[in-house]
Amino acid sequence: MHTENKPVIGLTCGDINGIGLELIIKTVGDSRLLEICTPVIFANNKVLNFYRKAIPEVNFNFSAVKDLSRINHKQVNLYNCWEEEVAVSPGTLNDIGGKYAVLSLVAAAQALKDGKIDGLVTAPIHKKNTQSAEFNFTGHTPYLKNLFQVQDVLMFMVAENMRVGLLTEHVAVKDISQHLSKEAIISKLQVMHHSLRKDFCIDKPKIAVLGLNPHAGDDGLVGKEEEDIIKPAVKEAKHKDIFCFGPYSPDAFFARGQHEKFDGVLAMYHDQGLIPFKSLAHGEGVNYTAGLGGIRTSPDHGVAFDIAGKNKADEASFRQAIFSCVDIIRNRTEYSDQRKNPMRKMGAAVLARAVDEKISELPE
Repeated sequence: MHTENKPVIGLTCGDINGIGLELIIKTVGDSRLLEICTPVIFANNKVLNFYRKAIPEVNFNFSAVKDLSRINHKQVNLYNCWEEEVAVSPGTLNDIGGKYAVLSLVAAAQALKDGKIDGLVTAPIHKKNTQSAEFNFTGHTPYLKNLFQVQDVLMFMVAENMRVGLLTEHVAVKDISQHLSKEAIISKLQVMHHSLRKDFCIDKPKIAVLGLNPHAGDDGLVGKEEEDIIKPAVKEAKHKDIFCFGPYSPDAFFARGQHEKFDGVLAMYHDQGLIPFKSLAHGEGVNYTAGLGGIRTSPDHGVAFDIAGKNKADEASFRQAIFSCVDIIRNRTEYSDQRKNPMRKMGAAVLARAVDEKISELPE
């Protein structure tokens, strides 16, 4: 961790014609943020100033740095990813927005991989204008998986009251069943299990697995995937010491509040997990990429071209993404310390027991 025990958090600008830079200015414009972390924006000073003028009520200042080893911990930092003049067109889907979103992401993600920043929070990009021969990815998650060269990652939506991971991400609905396999489910469950322990400090996480079909297949009457793939995967995952249950019928699961009884939920596809998450997470949901070597979070929404440049964007989810990033950095440090020195954890348990005994001795 960096100076003064404050983590350094990189912020990508996202599509420069979307709401990313507005979110960043509104979030880091609150000087209290500097008490918990040192933000570094990966963008360009002219583009940043363009949006700063559109939000006059926010008192936002920054310090430009060319070398990430010379960060100013008392200010917001800007790392210039490009020097040329760029035409900003808020609300427009064009190649310029995608090109500079990728430049920002590539620079920030490399800084994360190289240990020059402690965590990364990404502003939204648009899948249509970021695709190229050099950047052939459907979004942040597959790009980061490739960069960090890890076997598997999990798109993990986290909030105060629920955590939902996705088996498949940006896949057409008609193709989902082709991506279902026992191996894929077990792999995602392993990533979720390790993340809940290491990143969220839950010793023995309890995980729910959703079915693919209505009523979780109705014992094979409405699709065979539950019987042939999901149930065997859950059974095998239990043999690997993963405390998991299911498959559950997705409609009733969230409606009855069952998600609150579990530490994590594995959904089979994007909308199955994201619709209840966005409905129930009360605007404070965060997308976390579990399984990477580095820590990356993002808000749970898109580029919002319809309100870009109009000073209408709500920064609540972006702010929460920064808070979550800082929390996970601290949790990982604590987890690492406990593994190096298990007596610390035992000491805490002994102390807790002693306190309980003292309380039980008090007269009623």
